[in-house]
Amino acid sequence: MTAEPLPRVLPVTDRTRHRRLREQGSHERADLEAILDAGFVCHLGVVVDGRPVVVPTVYGRDERWLYLHGSVASRSLAGDTPVCVTVTHVDGLVLARSVFEHGVNYRSAMIHGTARKVTDPEERLAGLRLLTEHAAPGQWSYARRPDRRELAATTLLAVSLQEASVKIRTGAPDDGDGPDAALGLWAGVLPLTSAWGTPEPDPALPPGTAVPEHVARRAGTRHG
Repeated sequence: MTAEPLPRVLPVTDRTRHRRLREQGSHERADLEAILDAGFVCHLGVVVDGRPVVVPTVYGRDERWLYLHGSVASRSLAGDTPVCVTVTHVDGLVLARSVFEHGVNYRSAMIHGTARKVTDPEERLAGLRLLTEHAAPGQWSYARRPDRRELAATTLLAVSLQEASVKIRTGAPDDGDGPDAALGLWAGVLPLTSAWGTPEPDPALPPGTAVPEHVARRAGTRHG
């Protein structure tokens, strides 16, 4: 049975409603997907033993689920617990005429839900493939796949992308038409970009081992 197409506008809930800086907010699914696709590291927020814990980890996604993985020994990946997952890209510092008006140009997504521990063997492999290909496209087919022992040592969580919100800030400082414009101070944006560098081979590689094409072609390309 073919799944019904997802609505292009995310539902607004009490947890995803924009209460501040609403002009920077979005509930467009396309904006959420673009932010997720531009990165591969998220921060997983969860309560463990009554205390909040925030864990950085890599992720992958399909249209409906965000997949996260880690060691089975990690208490933050227990599953069946409420979580909040965030992904943020910093695009520049906004340097205004007054310190109060300083800010950041950014793209940020926040996802709320209950983390589901993936136990179905087919979904586990599919989720790990999504996660691997999201971080390093082409690597799933190139490298050895996980064996039974490695799968047994790995926890895979799935978080629904149904309850999420986005905020995006772009452009110049907001004080260009205010009283501080008369101060004669420079104001503007200091952009921040990151790019993949030249691949560095493992010293243990036999001489002459070529860098695979899917790795080599990312060198010099922008990340984020």
